[in-house]
Amino acid sequence: MSDPAHPGGPAAPPVERDQALHLLRKMHEIRFFEQAAGLLYQKGRIKGGVHPCIGQEAVAVGVCASLRPDDLIGSNHRGHGHHIAKGADLGRLMAEVLGKATGYCGGRGGSMHVAAFDVGSLGAFPILASGIPVAVGAALSARLQQRERVVVSFFGEGALAQGTLHEAVNMAAVWQLPVVFVCENNQYAVSTHVSQTIAFRDLPALAGAYGIPAKEVDGQDVLAVIAAARWLVEHARGGQGPGLLHARTCRFEGHYFGEPQVYRSRDEVQQARQTLDPITRLRDALQAQGWLDEAEAQAIQQSAREAVEAALRFAEASPEPDPEEVAAYVYTA
Repeated sequence: MSDPAHPGGPAAPPVERDQALHLLRKMHEIRFFEQAAGLLYQKGRIKGGVHPCIGQEAVAVGVCASLRPDDLIGSNHRGHGHHIAKGADLGRLMAEVLGKATGYCGGRGGSMHVAAFDVGSLGAFPILASGIPVAVGAALSARLQQRERVVVSFFGEGALAQGTLHEAVNMAAVWQLPVVFVCENNQYAVSTHVSQTIAFRDLPALAGAYGIPAKEVDGQDVLAVIAAARWLVEHARGGQGPGLLHARTCRFEGHYFGEPQVYRSRDEVQQARQTLDPITRLRDALQAQGWLDEAEAQAIQQSAREAVEAALRFAEASPEPDPEEVAAYVYTA
């Protein structure tokens, strides 16, 4: 981080100390949650695949920290971090991942179809770009209800090649709807590098084609993410229309747990883990600011670990869904 007024010197964080520590805690929670899910998957305890967001925690946490409790988000297949950052209960989320009756969707959604309405998460939409028009619809609803509500739509760079995205962005721009489009660009759409799927490279210029503002940030720096997200959120909340946040990020695991990752080298992944870890970056920044010492850092990490362990105990002790209720929630009354 650098201060324009003092080149080369540390910039003042865009948050107070307590919130900065909260950001660190949330990123640890996401990391431990994903690691726990990975172990469950390896043991054959999870039905279906799990798409971890390890390495991408700063985007979810920074964006959601810029929102109000009644704001909404729409997620995708790599969505655990989004739900946790928005405030989802770790126990209910883990129970859903395990397909248990106490899960957010009664065990019917699993890892890729979680919806946590109690904290404003409209759901995970695993079909590429499918959640983006839903977010636009929610933003239109907020406009019609005259609510100062902002909706965030998370998606990966692979969605940029989908017509659904462009139609939705165009509609939001024409109607000046309060939605922020967040592109988590981790360079790989499943196993295909972005250079093979997207003809354009300048996302801010793409946003300009629709007449909406864009911010481009280092998605491994949660403080940079929150500063950019705040501006776009308040721009949308003020009735000035949608915006785009392009976060350059990196996933440290495969597209799903267990993927062989033949499309990139082990050296590439190892270097990313060593130099791009968003948790390490925030911890180091807070220590440089004098806001965190090693004992406090360890305490925050341990507290997050214990919260995830408690969530896992709750989920494992929860009952399986009752087969007699298989038709529940299929039809409205």
